[in-house]
Amino acid sequence: MKRILTIQDISCFGKCSLTVALPIISAMGVETVILPTAVLSTHTLFKDFTVKDLTDQLIPITDHWKKEGIRFDAIYTGYLGSAEEIEIAKKIFDEFGGDDTLIFIDPVMADNGKLYPAFDENYAKLNAGLCGAADIIVPNITEACFMTDTEYKEVYDESYVRELLGKLAALGSKVVVLTGVSLSEGKTGVYGLDTRTGEYFIYQNDRVDASYHGTGDVFSSVTVGAITRGLSMKDAFKLAADYTAETIKVTEENPENPWYGVDFEATIPSLVTELGKAV
Repeated sequence: MKRILTIQDISCFGKCSLTVALPIISAMGVETVILPTAVLSTHTLFKDFTVKDLTDQLIPITDHWKKEGIRFDAIYTGYLGSAEEIEIAKKIFDEFGGDDTLIFIDPVMADNGKLYPAFDENYAKLNAGLCGAADIIVPNITEACFMTDTEYKEVYDESYVRELLGKLAALGSKVVVLTGVSLSEGKTGVYGLDTRTGEYFIYQNDRVDASYHGTGDVFSSVTVGAITRGLSMKDAFKLAADYTAETIKVTEENPENPWYGVDFEATIPSLVTELGKAV
């Protein structure tokens, strides 16, 4: 069985980060090892949430893994809460990575033209450095702009997207993929560049007119799980985009209105079915 290490926080309530990554990747038939960077009572859209930082535990945990000879087929990072955690992630890549280990980075730090409140532009630059060590990065347009000193635009064309991909490629990762790219009315999806071949690829599906916390974590978790199971990058991104859209639609139909996160639990069976058709 393949094994993925995912490094991000735990929001005990709210359906994001590790509480999304662990069940989704596990359901896809991949052993999922977690390295929690912090424990939050809820995610940050709630008021008065509690936080316990776990930065001081990351090195002792990974040192123990080294003694046990534990290895990973992929390492997947999500929300990293500080510059120190970025440096520790680099160290983990060095110690547990290799030619046979996929490094997959979702540089979670911004959206809708703005950095999240805990971060500044220096943090964005540190994240850019981290992305240089990756095989695949999946920033949204806002995150890509902050990492490359590019003006953020809500309205853009394909030439803008390709320019942004070129700047991301210069950071050093092998495959750069922009998420949330909309090039026509009612459509959204991904636009990527494989720097090894110079090939661009795009996948667009119908935009769902709703926004929920944690959908980026759902998308990234499905993508890295699918690639680890042997799907091509293009097929993995298609599966992830379609599954995320389906999950948003199902959540919209829930009369209980779970505004804090998506009902991915209800759609995992269809994910497993579609994955089974592809592998």
